[in-house]
Amino acid sequence: MIIAPSVLSADFGNLQRDVEMLNNSTADWIHVDIMDGVFVPNISFGLPVTSAINKSAKKPLDVHLMIVNPDKYLKAFRDAGAEIITVHYEACIHLHRTIQEIKELGAKAGVAINPHTPVSVLENIIKDIDLVLIMSVNPGFGGQKFISQAIQKVADVKTMILNTGSSALIEVDGGVNDITGKLLADAGADALVAGNFVFSASNPKDVIAELKNL
Repeated sequence: MIIAPSVLSADFGNLQRDVEMLNNSTADWIHVDIMDGVFVPNISFGLPVTSAINKSAKKPLDVHLMIVNPDKYLKAFRDAGAEIITVHYEACIHLHRTIQEIKELGAKAGVAINPHTPVSVLENIIKDIDLVLIMSVNPGFGGQKFISQAIQKVADVKTMILNTGSSALIEVDGGVNDITGKLLADAGADALVAGNFVFSASNPKDVIAELKNL
């Protein structure tokens, strides 16, 4: 299991310390949630903070763009250190073009879908992408309740991947803990994003190791 702790739940006053903790853990990626207050009802951080995280990070930056017009910022986030760039299906008018641009920049291309979006929208692009990000909460805030329909969506995307010969990984973000994580792993998830569950723990590195073994 790939574990991508979300720094949205880190201590922003001690961000370098928390990134170094992730460096010394068994985490695989560092998940960076970019929110613009338009596509989602919250503002997180942008390019300068992403660059600062990248300077300390020894793990790949898994950047999730919850923004309108993501095409305008793909190169900037790649330059800031993003190795995986995930855009929302709901935010991209010309999704195939966006995916190609991410790949041309040398990053892995991911597509996220909100809880209300059916997995069928991925059928025509599943072979072109490296990652599907299934939102198991409504995007915008950490610490939300897990939406259980995500488990079936993971299973459905897994079937789609197997049927098409796609090499895409399935990542899930929202309400992930040891219980929901096990359900998602059993359904076919390859990667789990965990925020509050990791950073609110007394020993985050132990929690990351526990998730990796699901």
